[in-house]
Amino acid sequence: MLKISYELEAIKGEQFEWNLKILGISTEAWNKVIHRGIKPVKVFCHPDVLKHDPKKVRYYRMLAMVSQKSMSKIGLNINSYENGKKQFDDRTALMISRHLNNIISILIEHDVEVDEREFDLWRGMAAGSQAQGSWQNVKGSKAEFLIKDIIRKRIEDMGLTIKKGTHSQGGVIKLKDGRTIVMGKEPDIGIYEGDLISTAVEIKGGIDPAGVLERFGATLKSLRRVKQKNPDSTTVVIIPGVSLTSRAIEEINKSRSVIDYLFTLEDILSNREIRERLFKVLKI
Repeated sequence: MLKISYELEAIKGEQFEWNLKILGISTEAWNKVIHRGIKPVKVFCHPDVLKHDPKKVRYYRMLAMVSQKSMSKIGLNINSYENGKKQFDDRTALMISRHLNNIISILIEHDVEVDEREFDLWRGMAAGSQAQGSWQNVKGSKAEFLIKDIIRKRIEDMGLTIKKGTHSQGGVIKLKDGRTIVMGKEPDIGIYEGDLISTAVEIKGGIDPAGVLERFGATLKSLRRVKQKNPDSTTVVIIPGVSLTSRAIEEINKSRSVIDYLFTLEDILSNREIRERLFKVLKI
């Protein structure tokens, strides 16, 4: 990964045609990167880069915080490209670039401050089992922050708050309809009507397939407590698609009395319709 990083530093990305719409890059994300003086090629995936060296797709995949498995599930199998066994054609290079850029754009948009060193950290978590554990933790904390920030931004954009300026690190948001949203730990997001919790969201971004059942058990305990306090409450779980092993799906199906809605992290990041579905569940 260090080698790829140095190679990207040497690429003269300004010679590429950066058509944001075609490449799936949002204007807001592009401007945030440019204004920080960061080379776009270090953040956004360009088809010409992939066609020149297919292995570089791994770099951008890690920036997007998605797994090979999750890419395969949506018909974008990139294993043979990452291994250097296959070359990208124009169509596939553009499809992969657009998908990864859509996700990276959302990550950039909802990051309070874009820091190039953060990208270095994500890349540095690529090698070794100990690093992989750290990478899972980074993904976990990043995923929780990201989902909370997406919800904050939605609330602000829709003008749902009593006072302006809710797009911050604040943990409590008062809504005009009388509800209160608490960004906490158990649950990660709680929506209250008075003192009664009406909606609970648990975000498990750092789950790896090996530890999914143990972590999922903790999630169920939290949601059971919510249901005990208010049997009519709505519960939501957000989990990486890669964690949905056959055992995990079996446990989820057994727990349908506790889990009302299940979303994958990848779907929320890359699918606008799924995000809207989540907002509808949260009534925001």
